Amino acid sequence: MINIIIPARLKSNRFPGKPLAKIKNIPMIIRVANICLKVLPKKNIFIATDSKKICKLVEEYGYKYVLTSSKCLTGTDRIAEASKKIKGNIFINVQGDEPMVKPDDIRKVIKAKFKNKIKVICGYNKILSVADIKSRSVPKVVFNEKNELIYISRSPVPGSKYDLKKYFRQVCIYGFNRQELKLFSSFKKKSEVEWTEDIELLRFFETSKKIHMVKLSNNSIAVDYPSDIKKVEKLI
Repeated sequence: MINIIIPARLKSNRFPGKPLAKIKNIPMIIRVANICLKVLPKKNIFIATDSKKICKLVEEYGYKYVLTSSKCLTGTDRIAEASKKIKGNIFINVQGDEPMVKPDDIRKVIKAKFKNKIKVICGYNKILSVADIKSRSVPKVVFNEKNELIYISRSPVPGSKYDLKKYFRQVCIYGFNRQELKLFSSFKKKSEVEWTEDIELLRFFETSKKIHMVKLSNNSIAVDYPSDIKKVEKLI
């Protein structure tokens, strides 16, 4: 059984209350759930949160929630905790701050997970602007010819002595099985490189777990700051 879990934290440092922020009068977390509904039925969509306020909102819109600890280190730790209360073995993590995520991209991650059962799945796309290459908010990915992740960084990677014009960014749609989530959370702390880069996917490197990268569309826009709401509304 496949489930989509959307992690949602109310106390974001950059944008407090972000999941409840309205985009054209619809709370962002609900807008993301509505997109997921085009991929899986409601019974297989869960919002994982430590906020009772978010739980109440989710319930009002007829979606399921899992109340998780406020001590979760990352969104993936929240997914891992929530998965213990949900039947099934495949869990797709769709970020709650991606209100323009494409249903086809979610489907691609699901398809890739079935083809690569013993690998974590992560999305990527091409970076289109120089500003994003330089931005510390955009994790850049490097992968080998098998599409396996080699490294992910907030710095422009790979480094090159040439004028490199092609960079790729992480798209935060993940595919996990139950064992991979258990492995991730059993580490019980952020690894040193994970903490340094502030990128949770790097914790899997400590466990030698391979990560398969899947090319997705360039349409998704993450909401990191209140000003991003207007950008999304304009595109909608």
